[in-house]
Amino acid sequence: MTEPISLTTALASFTELWSPRIVARVNDYDIRVAKVHGEHVWHVHDHTDEFFLVLDGELTIALRDRTVLLRRGDVFTVSRGTEHKPSSQTGASILMVEPSGTLTVGDRHDEVPAHVDATTGHIL
Repeated sequence: MTEPISLTTALASFTELWSPRIVARVNDYDIRVAKVHGEHVWHVHDHTDEFFLVLDGELTIALRDRTVLLRRGDVFTVSRGTEHKPSSQTGASILMVEPSGTLTVGDRHDEVPAHVDATTGHIL
């Protein structure tokens, strides 16, 4: 990836929900963008934090002890080992930072519904 990437163009290049695209790599980390709507799945990443930036819309992240609402421009990090369930009632575009190879449904998770792509990200 030696040229600038437009996040607007990247997000316009796919329609699948909960199916992140890798737009860049920094050291051993993927920078991923995704379109989301509805609910993801309760899951946990045992060995890594997960960073979220809302590019457009609103994202809710349910934790076992509270719920966090993120609006456009907000960032939030889910600490490793923390069960969480992202969702968006109205739809959102998000950017995530995770170590390369991290599965979108974590190391432990509830049953994965058909609308959630259990992937390590798709190259844009």
